[in-house]
Amino acid sequence: MGEYVKKKKNMVFQNVESLQQVVNVINEAAEATEDQTRTIRESAIPEVLTGALGAGIGGVGSFAALYGLGTVGLSAAGITSGLATAGALVGGGMVAGVFVLAAPVALLAAGGVGVAAHLKNKQLKQEKERLYEVALEKHQAIIEALDKEVDATKERIDYLQSLNVLLQQAIKDLKKDLGETA
Repeated sequence: MGEYVKKKKNMVFQNVESLQQVVNVINEAAEATEDQTRTIRESAIPEVLTGALGAGIGGVGSFAALYGLGTVGLSAAGITSGLATAGALVGGGMVAGVFVLAAPVALLAAGGVGVAAHLKNKQLKQEKERLYEVALEKHQAIIEALDKEVDATKERIDYLQSLNVLLQQAIKDLKKDLGETA
């Protein structure tokens, strides 16, 4: 794989929730390969499949540091003495104490947001990689079903072709997000 797309605006699937549609198609493909009588009518996603069939391949569009300083407690006297003590660390008074105490909270909050975003992005990438592999497997299974079920009804063939289109699009979009060009 190439360089993973890191900018959300350039991603087809910008969060884990947006991958649910891929999961739905993969689940439907699994049902299709297990039940050779299943058609769009029995599907959990009939509107999506009908739209895919009509569109074809080309048309499918992814707080609290004050407590321990100064007078113990959060009374007015405790707060003001805590702020004054914190402010004295930088040569100021109570007002400077507000900034001294707020800075670590702000830095920790920013760091926490950064860590959470990193973990969320890592989870998103891992889920895309997993779904990409499963989508490839299910796509192959649908192709094999189309080859094997040559005498199937038109409804069944349409159903399998719809799944084929949707899986191809999911694979293409996942490849884009994962940075694979070929």
